[in-house]
Amino acid sequence: MGNDGKIDKDAVKLTLRPFEDADIALMERWLYVPHVARWYKHPGHWLDELRQRHGAFSFLTHFIAEVEGAPIGFCQYYDTFYAQAHEVWGDEWDVREKPGSIFSIDYLIGEAAYLRRGFGRQMILQMLKRLQTAGAKTVIVEPEEENAASGGALTACGFVWDGKGYHKALEKN
Repeated sequence: MGNDGKIDKDAVKLTLRPFEDADIALMERWLYVPHVARWYKHPGHWLDELRQRHGAFSFLTHFIAEVEGAPIGFCQYYDTFYAQAHEVWGDEWDVREKPGSIFSIDYLIGEAAYLRRGFGRQMILQMLKRLQTAGAKTVIVEPEEENAASGGALTACGFVWDGKGYHKALEKN
């Protein structure tokens, strides 16, 4: 933190670590804070996914975002091919195409002190790097259109708004 008590986003680096059972209570708390609950309407569904992450939802890759060892948020990515039974996308994306092609991401900052500091963008960029390394071709995201903070973070990471959601083609390594 700087002398004024604010977090200097340029002085700290966000890291992603795998989600663990002990993180469920933290995630539950985050899902009910007003700035998260506004966009994550069904916290029970999110918690069920996390509890079943080694079973029915093993196609999701979950992370806790940390800054200087302190957990500040959550993110995940997944192959849309394997999510077809759980989520519906518009006709413009043929998620049935084949596995390993189209992915989607979700992310949140649970700790209010870390909002509007660029950490959402850092989360997105780190997930994109992992997906690019894994050979993903496209990433699609469909936050609520009114979620300006999420839209801004996605745009800053090179995503394009198509009127329904955001998408980004990943270049080959």
